[in-house]
Amino acid sequence: MLKLVDLIRLSNIDLGDFKIHCAIDNKRSEWRPLEQYFAGTFELGQSQQTQKNFECENVLSLINLSNSRLWLYVGVYRVFGVEPADDWDGYIYDLRRLPGLDHLDGRAVIDFQKTFRASYLVGKRYEDQLIVNAIRPERMSIADFPGFNSVLLSFEMLRSIVRQDNPSWRTALSNVAGVYVITDRESGYQYVGSAYGGVGLWQRWAEYTRTGHGGNKELRKLLRDEGDDYAENFQFSLVEVCDINASSDYIISREGHWKDVLLSREFGYNRN
Repeated sequence: MLKLVDLIRLSNIDLGDFKIHCAIDNKRSEWRPLEQYFAGTFELGQSQQTQKNFECENVLSLINLSNSRLWLYVGVYRVFGVEPADDWDGYIYDLRRLPGLDHLDGRAVIDFQKTFRASYLVGKRYEDQLIVNAIRPERMSIADFPGFNSVLLSFEMLRSIVRQDNPSWRTALSNVAGVYVITDRESGYQYVGSAYGGVGLWQRWAEYTRTGHGGNKELRKLLRDEGDDYAENFQFSLVEVCDINASSDYIISREGHWKDVLLSREFGYNRN
């Protein structure tokens, strides 16, 4: 069995006194490490800690894959210091990625059966359990379009897909109209919207990534009251896909149907 730490040491990296950061989705917060890795913001999120979790020389970072025993290795970071956060109750770490491991970062998939809740592990105690399952030929990135029935995107993931102009997502969503739902993961409120008149879902959703509200009055008011960053609570899904050439009247009628089904006028962000 090939151990991750042995691969790292072959690159002349001395881990010294290190911790293993097991990053996993936290449903009670906005921490979505794999999404943030794809978006390029994982390192920023990792540096923000509610406790002094990185009292060590180095941090070996793993991101869980689909709530399984498999983890994506994303880097080793040297700890250069820590300061109290200015505007919240926590700490900001100065973590800097160690060079020389680009051939493993985002490519090494690790088998580690973690059966406990702790996320910050003493490296020496668990290093022998980090077994290399595979080395991907390319760094892991946003998956190809999964099919219309499987679309479920956080705002951050949608923004990454649009920013990268992901070809499989752009092709699929540009060529259909339809009805979608935006769910506020903080309040549970929903907004039902649609794309029609020759405008595909890709163009409509791209507008949300630029503005956060897509021009909707209630969402614009919400972001004005809560701040633009509140859009990161939004989750996007499809409820009905239609031909790009379907009539506006038909799609608007289907949008009204889903507003009735989801009660998004009475208990959501729709007002008509």
